[in-house]
Amino acid sequence: MEKGIPLNLDMFKRALKIKGLKLIMGTDAGAGAHGQNAREIVYRVQRAGQPPMDAIVGATSLAAEALGMNDRIGSIAPGLEADLIAVDGDPIKDITALQRVVFVMKGGKVYKNVTAGPRR
Repeated sequence: MEKGIPLNLDMFKRALKIKGLKLIMGTDAGAGAHGQNAREIVYRVQRAGQPPMDAIVGATSLAAEALGMNDRIGSIAPGLEADLIAVDGDPIKDITALQRVVFVMKGGKVYKNVTAGPRR
């Protein structure tokens, strides 16, 4: 991995220069700890220079499209599965905000809501 990271960074920077190339974020669930995918998005923005919105789109709607699931996930729209997160901060201005998740909804069910008051 140590030898491969600089090569991957160089390749990714070259890929960013190709107009219209879809750079999708995904995981093989073997290169890092489960639940740490935001670290790759932060790396792409801070180290490789990918625009923040492009990195977010690559992890959401483009990834769903690549999986052939964009009719169910990857966007916020009526009829889709309502998988959402909210973060503490503006990830366009500070991409590390993606590592500060305060709200999680999956399939319309809330799993985390840090800002919510006491539940009844």
